[in-house]
Amino acid sequence: MSTSYKIAVVNGDGIGAEIVPAGVSVLKAAAKKHDINLELTDLSWGAGYYLKHGEFMPTDGIEQMKTFDAIYFGAVGLTEVDDTLPARDYTFKVRSELKQYVNYRPVKLFSGLKSPLRDKTEEDIDFVVIRENNEGEFVQTGKTMYPDQPEGMAMDTSIFTRFGIERIAHYSFKLARKRKNKVTNVTKSNTLINSLAYWDKVIAEVAEQYPDVEYNKMYIDNASASFVLRPEVFDVILTTNLFGDILSDLGGAIMGSLGLGGSGNINPEKEFPSMFEPIHGSAPDIAGLNIANPIGQIWSAAIMLEHLGETQASQDIIAGIEHTTAKGNLTKDLKGKSTTTEVAESVVNYINSSELVTS
Repeated sequence: MSTSYKIAVVNGDGIGAEIVPAGVSVLKAAAKKHDINLELTDLSWGAGYYLKHGEFMPTDGIEQMKTFDAIYFGAVGLTEVDDTLPARDYTFKVRSELKQYVNYRPVKLFSGLKSPLRDKTEEDIDFVVIRENNEGEFVQTGKTMYPDQPEGMAMDTSIFTRFGIERIAHYSFKLARKRKNKVTNVTKSNTLINSLAYWDKVIAEVAEQYPDVEYNKMYIDNASASFVLRPEVFDVILTTNLFGDILSDLGGAIMGSLGLGGSGNINPEKEFPSMFEPIHGSAPDIAGLNIANPIGQIWSAAIMLEHLGETQASQDIIAGIEHTTAKGNLTKDLKGKSTTTEVAESVVNYINSSELVTS
């Protein structure tokens, strides 16, 4: 008997209308091969919805999302919409209200691709950035006062709680046990001597519960340099909301393109649905041209299936990506000539032609 999952599909804006359907075509192929029933429901939310209705989703949007097993999302934002609104009124809202406190962003050099780091290989670039997703610098607790006056001021407050730090730390150490048994805490506690010193203290306490996992601390400036000079030192990177946002984009760059990066906003306990999306934005400047790189979106589908427990289907998608990049089926951002559709079709064809392996 096949397993069924209810998936909310949110194209969002810009290139989302191209890369999400491309990803869905891959999802359907993997699901068919592995006898998985996907009930897909399209939700036309985002900045385009905002222009029509004055909000990024219906008032009961979060409650609607709670009825699904997962959310497959593209990107949000349009040039004609204030760019401070999409994060606050869509992305952060979903992540916080559905308790998606883990932002899982893998960094991996795919077969056939050359990293901008001239001496680095697939063995060197293979790690995961775990970004705390509900606290830290992006809680948007602050105020702007008298903005147009000489005495004007603005303030944002970072919030770190023991509860929030402990749960993301435990997730990271458990993940490291499945990989190469190494956690690097990326911090800046030598200057943020209250918030990040506390972050470090709590993580160090959690680390003592995992004596089999190597633990070390690295300041964000050193970590940024190490992404470029020695990415091979990393396995699981544990860091804050702001640092994780920046580092994961740098991770996309050393893979060769931001278009390659997939991610998951995860509620590990599965009390609420998790949301899976590429790390890049909506890129409205290239929307409608069928040239956007769909690999980050497709990889996000694999991360979603892995989260749902469909490991073999997830591995098939990743193998399909590897096959596609290895044969040079690449979009313009990777100096290739393939369209969005052609890249997705290549992955689908690989899945359809590869043998079904059962345990």
